[in-house]
Order: sequence, then structure tokens, then C-alpha cells
Amino acid sequence: MTESLSEIVQRQSIKAFQSVIRKSKNALQNMVEKGANTSVIEKRLHAFIVSLDILEHTWNGKEDQHYDSLEISEARQVILNLLPSIERMMGKSATGTPQYTLLERRIRAFQLAVQAMEQKCVEVLDKD
Repeated sequence: MTESLSEIVQRQSIKAFQSVIRKSKNALQNMVEKGANTSVIEKRLHAFIVSLDILEHTWNGKEDQHYDSLEISEARQVILNLLPSIERMMGKSATGTPQYTLLERRIRAFQLAVQAMEQKCVEVLDKD
């Protein structure tokens, strides 16, 4: 899966996750300050972190965080559930704009993370 990906695509995907994690942390902090329910953003933030860790482990040999198959599967499902809304947002953006490029890279990063998590789940289940 990931062997044929260019280093540029890998780097862009990692940056896309770093960006969404940073934005999610800021959103979470704002929600906490306002006393809002944070369960959805916390779940998404955790899924983004798991996704980034798995991509970095897969591509860069980063230390394996040893997520169990349930945790990986839940993170994968969160990412899959977010893809349609990001794709709709992309459809409303003009091609060639910074927003379009950001969404395009985010979609690609999410798709690659889903693939990596599927592979990781198989590896974890094979160990058990």
C-alpha cells in the first residue's frame, strides 16, 4: 500500500493530520471554556492522533504505540464518517484555491490513514 507513495504525499498527509489535530485541540479548548459538550471533539481528536501515529509508524518507523484492534477500528470508523462531509466541503470550494488544496490533501491523508489502520488491525489480530 504505502511503498509506492511519494515522500511528498507522505509528508503532506502527516502535515494534514498535524493541522487537524492542532485545530481540534484549539476547538476543544474553546468548547471547554464555554462549558459545551466535548465528547464528539474528544473522540475525533483521539482518532486523528491514532491515525497520525499509525501513519508515522508505517512510513517513518516511529515507535509503535501498540493500539489494540478495537481502538484502531474505532479511530478508522471516525475517519470514515468524516470523509463525506469533507468531500461535500470540497465540492463547494473552487478548484485551485488554498481551501480546495487543503481539503484535497486532508481527504487523501484520511484515505491513507484508513488503509494503514486496516492493515494495522490485521497485524494486531494476527498477533493475538
